[in-house]
Amino acid sequence: MSKFSAYIRSFEMYLSAERSFSKHSVEAYLRDIGGLASFMEEKFPNLSPQKTELKHLQEYIKQINEFGLSASTQARILSGIRAFYKFLLIEKETDNDPTLLLDWPRMARKLPDVLNEKEIEDMLNAIDRSTDDGERNRAILETLYGCGLRVSELVNLKISEIHKEDEYLIITGKGNKQRLVPINGMALKHIDIYLKNVRTHINIKKDKEDFLFLNRRGSPLSRVMIFYIIKDLTAKAGIKKTISPHTFRHSFATHLLENGADLRAVQDMLGHESITTTEIYTHISRGMLKDVIEKHHPRNRKD
Repeated sequence: MSKFSAYIRSFEMYLSAERSFSKHSVEAYLRDIGGLASFMEEKFPNLSPQKTELKHLQEYIKQINEFGLSASTQARILSGIRAFYKFLLIEKETDNDPTLLLDWPRMARKLPDVLNEKEIEDMLNAIDRSTDDGERNRAILETLYGCGLRVSELVNLKISEIHKEDEYLIITGKGNKQRLVPINGMALKHIDIYLKNVRTHINIKKDKEDFLFLNRRGSPLSRVMIFYIIKDLTAKAGIKKTISPHTFRHSFATHLLENGADLRAVQDMLGHESITTTEIYTHISRGMLKDVIEKHHPRNRKD
């Protein structure tokens, strides 16, 4: 019997009873820890979990890397191993966590599809503005694209947070941190149309009076509803890309950068703590990079 077996059984009970993980999640954790246990039994037969050191785990990581597993799969396995050793610490079965200095695989960050300006227009034109929902949805898309909001920020946007005269919004983002986000005249125009022509006719639920975007029953829209609205408009506009509310945030930042906006200003508007996140999230088109080289590199100057 593996020196890991008894601890794995206890880990299974911990995940099921104390952490209330689903059966599927527990099975996934056990598969990952089982792989580690099998490796240790074969490579280091006398090694117990308490005696495991960083060098032993590095040997295991080297093996799964040689198997050609993707970075995301390796990261999932490492997450399971880290959870296992954290459990042993909690249960006072060990006072050593060999995973602390374990390097994680580099994860390639896949950027979502971005809409070009014509596709944005096509989606806006696909909205049937003869209906109340259409007027509301036009205001929603103008706000998403014009301000680069997260979907959670959009559905929680309050009327009192719109400063029309100075053209900015007060947005409460992740960690309840507030930031000021400029809002353009087109978005303000359609919000105003929605407020005057649609929202005034809704029987608004108690304590929901300050929420900007409401459904027909007078409650704030859900995140899922925004996804459905955008999915429907994507199909009507004949766009084949995978589009979500996040796509409008990405398009907002990308179009700003392509038109010469300062990266730090975009960072502030998106509410990113690190500019590195903004650099990854807001890719710049190859055409723009080519233009920068042609205009500014000494070897490309004509004079």
